[in-house]
Amino acid sequence: MSLKEFTFGIGDTFQRVSLPEEHISDIMEGKHIPAADVKQATLTCMRHPIGSKPLRQKVQKGDSVCLVVADVTRTWNKSSQFLIYIINELNDAGIPDSDICIVFAQGSHRAQTPEEDERVCGAEVLQRIKTYQHNCQDPTLVNLGKTKLGTPLKINKHVVDADKVILIDGITIHLFAGYGGGRKLILPGVSGYETIQRNHCHALAETIGGGVNPHTRATVLDHNPLHDDMIEACRMINPCFLVHSVINADGEICRMIGGDWHDAWLEGTREVFTIQEVPMKQKTDVVFACAGGYPNDVSLYQGSKCYDPAEMAVKDGGIVIAIMEARDIKEPPAYMGSFTYSSTEEMEKALRAKFTIPFFVAYKLFCFCHRCTVILVTRPENFADIRRTGQIPVATVQEAWDLAQQKLKEQEKTEYTINIMPHCTKIVPILQDHS
Repeated sequence: MSLKEFTFGIGDTFQRVSLPEEHISDIMEGKHIPAADVKQATLTCMRHPIGSKPLRQKVQKGDSVCLVVADVTRTWNKSSQFLIYIINELNDAGIPDSDICIVFAQGSHRAQTPEEDERVCGAEVLQRIKTYQHNCQDPTLVNLGKTKLGTPLKINKHVVDADKVILIDGITIHLFAGYGGGRKLILPGVSGYETIQRNHCHALAETIGGGVNPHTRATVLDHNPLHDDMIEACRMINPCFLVHSVINADGEICRMIGGDWHDAWLEGTREVFTIQEVPMKQKTDVVFACAGGYPNDVSLYQGSKCYDPAEMAVKDGGIVIAIMEARDIKEPPAYMGSFTYSSTEEMEKALRAKFTIPFFVAYKLFCFCHRCTVILVTRPENFADIRRTGQIPVATVQEAWDLAQQKLKEQEKTEYTINIMPHCTKIVPILQDHS
């Protein structure tokens, strides 16, 4: 048996394990995409947009312009690096700072602190442009009726009242909306609490006991009711333009997308998929899914992005070895506090009654752990909390592999297969078509 050593990042350190080469199917790593010149890329996407006239031709002197900007939970999009160029372009089109406002697309999140506002916008933007914190419980939200799926639409007044609306965010894969950004800036971004709840419940099957809706998952837009609902809500606002970033595996802006709020965003999703897709020969009996170390594995919630790629790469009933330090295991409390149920059915009923993103992410993991054996390499002080999630905690990758081999032996699997993802939050494994 020929052994090959693998090194996995965990926190600020590394752990190693030797695995039998003849059992390894794929070692999946993301593509290297160089960083862009942010200023030039932003100007180009506004002046040569997708599916739209240039931004300068979409606004005119006298227009009130509302920039709907993703909140501090999305600062991976690096909006503070390019927002200033959008405002300057509007100035050149005859829109003074006094006619521009920013509404932070906070959905049901709390208001931001002044420091967080600066992280999102940059200091100069805050000095020049008035900003508003979206409050999903605000009594001044404007009622726009209902969507075809029966979602009551209540939207931020500043957004509804503006002559022109521009959406500012980044595009990435989203666990149940298919992709983030675009229409999500309106729903849930600047929507009312009931609007958000009703929309997000489409992430669950139509009937109780059905679990997660199979049409609402990462990279899926076709027949995704949650996405369709968001599109309908955004169409009622009909933003005049969109400017979004695309981020490479190193956390740098590598593309800027500008143009029509739907067509440009859709083209951006294709770019993201091209960047993150990694071919995979087969689903395997064992999958090593590593978050890649700090800060990707700072908490179980942050590192939970490991589980979707792992689920795509493992056979039904297989073994997943997830690797994340989770030094802030209790964060956020809304996530870790969700693991209090004895069955998936009980947890699903509670989620339907009060849907939140952390609760849904917890539910997905709980269900996954009931379908597969999930072994988590983490800090020993995390073990009690990890057991509540349905995972088996261990301290080292070697321990995890020893346990996996024991389970394979119990199942009498000698011709087992292994997929390895050293930075699995950065990729989407795609099964190759061998037909």
